[in-house]
Amino acid sequence: MWLFIVKRLTSLVATLLAASLVIFLVMEVLPGDPAAFMLGVNAEPDTVAALRRQLGLDLPLLARYLAWVAGFFTGDFGVSYTYRVPVATLVADRVWVSLPLALMALALTVAIAFPAGILAAARRNRAPDLAVMGLTQLGIAIPNFWFAMLLVLVFSIGLGWFSAGGFPGWNAGVGASLKALVLPAIALALPQAAILARVMRSSLIDALGEDYMRTARAKGLTFGQAIRRHAVRNALIPVMTIIGLQFSFLLAGAIIIENVFFLPGLGRLIFQAITQRDLIVVKSVVLLLVAAVVIVTFAVDLAYAAIDPRLRRQGQ
Repeated sequence: MWLFIVKRLTSLVATLLAASLVIFLVMEVLPGDPAAFMLGVNAEPDTVAALRRQLGLDLPLLARYLAWVAGFFTGDFGVSYTYRVPVATLVADRVWVSLPLALMALALTVAIAFPAGILAAARRNRAPDLAVMGLTQLGIAIPNFWFAMLLVLVFSIGLGWFSAGGFPGWNAGVGASLKALVLPAIALALPQAAILARVMRSSLIDALGEDYMRTARAKGLTFGQAIRRHAVRNALIPVMTIIGLQFSFLLAGAIIIENVFFLPGLGRLIFQAITQRDLIVVKSVVLLLVAAVVIVTFAVDLAYAAIDPRLRRQGQ
């Protein structure tokens, strides 16, 4: 088991270093000068040069990369060109919006997808299966930003149950803050639940055709008991992969939803940094999100080992 963990950690660290190099080089080849952009088109050349020295943009490429990576691993993400505050401060302020939003959306996704996928697989080619497949196809086809605006029209403008946007802050109370995240979480969760339900159905159908299911039925278990005790656990391995990818997407890919609901999260921070050409914020936040994907991937690998004993034996 320890060998399994060490191999995964080595692979994930190598992935993170490779991603940091790609992100840095992509930011460097973008046209334009951040210092000139900050000062405007009428800035004097000596003023631009002084700002470049202040921001460290005059250093060699390798020195800037090593300083950035070393600072990232020590918690120093640099200073924002636009806000003139540490990037770590900006991230700390925004992550407490994006992380609860991603967790709420993921919880809704699992709560919807698991029962729907199990029902569709257990009633394959029957009315429940056709209904679930039709609804999931609709959920995949509908853009989440359009669905978000529809939620605002119905539940905010029409019924007045929720605010149309904004985030009151956790100082206003947990209840008020979570209420502000309900509609964005639903808008994010339903398309992902449609994908996860189809994966769960497909994986469970494959598990139902295995020999151990026939053995379980022959031992006297009912169809429902055989599904709960044997089929669902074996069907979870590909499902766990999708859940890990979806959490990463929900954490990093909610830029449009955060802008629709005016939420001050990481997605909106990246969007604002791109428009303001604040490259140090873009580089650091993107690498931080890559690190989150790496950590989630490692957690999924550990979940594999917990679900499938064969992986533990291979590690030993």
